[in-house]
Amino acid sequence: MLTATNRLLRLLSLLQTRRHWAGNELAERLEVHPRTLRRDIDKLRELGYPIHASSGVAGGYAFRAGQALPPLLLDDDEALATALALQLATSGPIDGVEEPSLRALVKLEQVMPPRLRSRVKALRSAIVPMGQTEAGVEAALLATLASACRDQLQLRFDYADGRGQTSVRIVEPQGVVHTGRRWYLVAWDPARDDWRTFRVDRIQGGAELGRHFAPRAAPEGDLRAYVTRSVAVAPFEARARVVLHAPHAEMVRRIPPSAALLEPLENGHCLMQCGIHALDHLVYWLLALEVEFDVQSPPLLIERLQLATERVVRAVTRLQDKPK
Repeated sequence: MLTATNRLLRLLSLLQTRRHWAGNELAERLEVHPRTLRRDIDKLRELGYPIHASSGVAGGYAFRAGQALPPLLLDDDEALATALALQLATSGPIDGVEEPSLRALVKLEQVMPPRLRSRVKALRSAIVPMGQTEAGVEAALLATLASACRDQLQLRFDYADGRGQTSVRIVEPQGVVHTGRRWYLVAWDPARDDWRTFRVDRIQGGAELGRHFAPRAAPEGDLRAYVTRSVAVAPFEARARVVLHAPHAEMVRRIPPSAALLEPLENGHCLMQCGIHALDHLVYWLLALEVEFDVQSPPLLIERLQLATERVVRAVTRLQDKPK
């Protein structure tokens, strides 16, 4: 005979396995009297579970959608499948689900028994993503970073910067942000007395959790805006300012925030600011936008555009000079 608590959990699990249960059948599965079943149903309703009761020959109980999401019970296979699906979603092709998937994965793994954690870890090692264009990030590392942000625990890790130089960093994590291409950790760096943005794929060998720290207000009040500005402009020594002869709303749809900062101008145009990694790449990008533009800076970008224009003119001239 099940205890009252175990019986409620068993009842809740059964109700979630099919759309409708006949009352007598449900009572038989739980080995209780129908009156006991009705009392248990009432207890679940008091806990917020939306259970609908119907009378008559086809009467019984059904788990229905309510106003809020109640706790769900998952068996081992369901929990395993959910964890793996959430892991894939953290770097999947659907925009906007990466960070919610990470938060859900952290919550799930926090309550997952050790036997399931080991199975999830084993299956993770067997998953090989196909067609990945950006540097990969381990879901286990993302979960560790997100947990440290939530619980306000210091992190210690080895980090390789853009030049490949490695250093040991001890930081107070604030949040993990996905830009559409990469994952970034925003953290307060006590050694530098300032906020820092770290590319998660450059964290080497995992991260160690440390002691608790006092929370701070997020930089600029918005982590996503801070990361967008940091990765689009801040890391680069050279920056470009280009006026695009197109509405701001149109360019926002075409240019990702991690690639450039866009600011609307009064004349219906917009100002684009971006870091310069390679001038020739920027020249190609500007031409591929297929909009009129004016370069404000740097002068070297104007020179590269002139050189590119001259090459195009020579190519067109040779094409026109060919005998027809």
